[in-house]
Amino acid sequence: MRAVSANLFALLFLCALASVFYVWSALETRLERHKRRFSAPGGGAFHQGLPADLSAKTFRVLLAVPPAQRPHLGGRLEARNLTDQTVPAGSRDYHVNGDNKRSAQRVGSVKLGSPVEDGIFWSERLEDLLRVGFTEEYARAWREAARTNRIVSLEPGCGRISNQLATFADGTKACVRYGINADQVQGETLTYYLASLLGITNVPPLILSQVNGDSEQWAAVRTRIDGLQWSDRAVVSLTEWVSNLTGVVTPAPLRQESSGLHPVLKELWNKTTEELLELMQWSDLIIFDYLTANFDRLVSNLFSLQWDSRVMERDTNNLLKTARGDLVFIDNEAGLVHGFRVLNMWEKYHSTVLNSVCVFRRRTTQRVAELHRRRDSRKRLLELYRDSEPLSPELGFLSDEHAGVLQDRIDRLYRHIVHCKGKYSQL
Repeated sequence: MRAVSANLFALLFLCALASVFYVWSALETRLERHKRRFSAPGGGAFHQGLPADLSAKTFRVLLAVPPAQRPHLGGRLEARNLTDQTVPAGSRDYHVNGDNKRSAQRVGSVKLGSPVEDGIFWSERLEDLLRVGFTEEYARAWREAARTNRIVSLEPGCGRISNQLATFADGTKACVRYGINADQVQGETLTYYLASLLGITNVPPLILSQVNGDSEQWAAVRTRIDGLQWSDRAVVSLTEWVSNLTGVVTPAPLRQESSGLHPVLKELWNKTTEELLELMQWSDLIIFDYLTANFDRLVSNLFSLQWDSRVMERDTNNLLKTARGDLVFIDNEAGLVHGFRVLNMWEKYHSTVLNSVCVFRRRTTQRVAELHRRRDSRKRLLELYRDSEPLSPELGFLSDEHAGVLQDRIDRLYRHIVHCKGKYSQL
């Protein structure tokens, strides 16, 4: 009887903690949407302005665990391709739709045929219309500039009070994420590079920096750093500040009362081009969050349905949209490292969200198929991270266990896509 009571108490305690997390996460997200202004890549940078929150205490504090360990590399296993051609995962020069100028010229009211082709893939015409969020060239240029640009001010912003909104000497801005522990900075950073491997361009560019009041980059804000009580030489992430963004409500096909986003959904044929392009980005987002086990977006909404039946009708956590319709995946601290540590708590919700989708971007599935076939996601992610980020040795990489979890999720995702293809390929 005592054992039963103890188990019941533990379950109630976990539910209470999850409730605290959800309420606070929603508050943080709404604060982050305050006073945003937008300027597009090429004509000025994306900028992300986020005001201060009320406390550094969040649900993640209660789940903090020791830092990750170093990796070792895995083996290989052959697998058949999902599509006729394969794009090598991690190709540094790969861009989803070419340059922004070419994509922008094709925006507007365009009459399309079927939105889906070959059973489960968004049509090529829709693919051609989808703009690139942050191209690799643009992101590389931003990262190079941010590494040397002097920071002239730090002010509350970017969510928790431990994070700051930095202004550079040239007037541009970045979100500095200190994190409750190094795992969150590591998760944010590795999630960014995984997006690059997958060819997903909705994540703002990111660099790491080591806080040092004596360095030229941080010297002007040394007094502010002392007041924040940041650890000496702490490694922080800086992401480009994205402004003038609006909230994004979960589309109807992905809500609890819907049958899901699948090729035979009649409503797809009645949607506007802009609505279809947004759904296409949602299909990428669901793949992305499943692989990283990020519970702090759509999954947290799904979890909250048990006490809030209208949660899907409100803005989705950590997901915003530009004036031209591009989704921006912000605040990915819960991905990979932290998401993998609490996977048992959230996995059934991750699986539910993934199983609700059977329409995918062909280019994204090609990346997933390649990572599945070669079974070298750990190696590719590590190489891209080390080649792109000088401070990667300071922050570290995924533990062997978590690198294995990532490959396992890639394999599961691949099997789900194959299942969808088998189910709908005759359409």
